[in-house]
Amino acid sequence: MDLSLSHRRALVCGASQGIGLAAAEELALLGCSVTLVARNKEKLAAAVAELPAAKGQSHRWFAADFADPSAVREAVRTELSHQSAAGAYTILINNTGGPAGGPIAEAKPEEFTAAFNAHVLCNQLIVQALLPGMKEAKFGRIVNIISTSVKAPIPGLGVSNTIRGAVASWAKTLAGELGPFGITVNNVLPGFTETERLGSLISGRAAKAGKTEADIKKEMVATIPAGRFARAEEVGGAIAWLCSPAAGYVNGINLPVDGGRLQGL
Repeated sequence: MDLSLSHRRALVCGASQGIGLAAAEELALLGCSVTLVARNKEKLAAAVAELPAAKGQSHRWFAADFADPSAVREAVRTELSHQSAAGAYTILINNTGGPAGGPIAEAKPEEFTAAFNAHVLCNQLIVQALLPGMKEAKFGRIVNIISTSVKAPIPGLGVSNTIRGAVASWAKTLAGELGPFGITVNNVLPGFTETERLGSLISGRAAKAGKTEADIKKEMVATIPAGRFARAEEVGGAIAWLCSPAAGYVNGINLPVDGGRLQGL
């Protein structure tokens, strides 16, 4: 099985922590040169310093706030103008922190707009910037980290459920358009994964239900056949595989990494 990503370059968004950082680490282990993108400069610098690197690999970072699509577009353009000699980015991991929880009936219109900008528009702008390089290389991997909510909406995450579904439809459409160029577009759907976001969701549910966080965690784990939450590196491994040559004929799918929690086929 060909998993090597030597001489490939990847742009990984939301990569200062959690699943984004785990994906960057797994890509680096496969030989890829990785550029991390997120808001926090200090975390990015520290994360890049810890990425595994063999001869020929070079890791970088730059900061961008995905709440502002125009700023993201300019940051990516600047990065591409400075790095043309290093070769094209042929791997893109789209990943952005999810919207705040809450019932959809109580969500404000501006919450949907902000989430759409951060997830759909930023994804679109980055793809447009990287697409010429992928087409020239006749190789491209676009992986969007979204949610199992595209299969079954998650109660209490109204805005997130809506926007994640929009990303899934955007990605499926893109997969059909880009397949002839050797570019695949897939979505990874993480289940409950040990990240800061999961901790925040557990805390919010506990406060609303008048229960302890331990009780909420126990209830959530009880829905997972694997009997535990995922580790970030387990999701990162699935992402890295989709980026490898071995996954070249996998295109336009939603891949759950959820320990068997989803009940649908």
